[in-house]
Amino acid sequence: MGLRLLAIDTATIACSVALFEDGALIAADYAEIGRGHAEKLIPAIAKLPNRGKADKILVNCGPGSFTGVRIGLSAAKALALAWNAEIRGYSCLALVAAQALDRLETPHPVCVAMLAGHGEYFLQNFSADGEPMSPLASLTPDQATEQINADYIAGSAAAELATLANRIDHFAILPNASQISLVRDDMITMPPQPIYGRKPDAQPADAS
Repeated sequence: MGLRLLAIDTATIACSVALFEDGALIAADYAEIGRGHAEKLIPAIAKLPNRGKADKILVNCGPGSFTGVRIGLSAAKALALAWNAEIRGYSCLALVAAQALDRLETPHPVCVAMLAGHGEYFLQNFSADGEPMSPLASLTPDQATEQINADYIAGSAAAELATLANRIDHFAILPNASQISLVRDDMITMPPQPIYGRKPDAQPADAS
């Protein structure tokens, strides 16, 4: 058996897992479930060959659903400990950008817009080779329309933002773990820590 990699993605309404061997996809599961990632994730991994056991684990660190991100990270860390596996993370928006670029016949910059809650979008622009051109930001729709710096819009908020910005070219895309090989190697080396993209809704009380 060659080097195996398990990818876990629970940061959005989609829940997906994928198992690779020596870089080749050998099994995957993808479902758009809204909620219930905790109940879906472990059974999905267990259905993979050898119950998903891998030498390395890649996990979506966000931004996305607070609960979804933490579920994916907790499962990935527990499995890495049990299997003595290496664990690394990646950005939700980087994967969506890579999936969008894969759909284009010729490379073009892509603006990724994901639903962020409270009527805002997580937004980030990527170059034609998938490199971030701007920092991640959580923006109102009006702010987001001013920050588009790409030919195409992709993500869970792509259709909404395209309408607001009078754009035609967009892809409604959710991250899919089976597509992680599309992401640049230098963008799948993050520490397995959550990227929330904005401050938590609940703030601690001022001790003073």
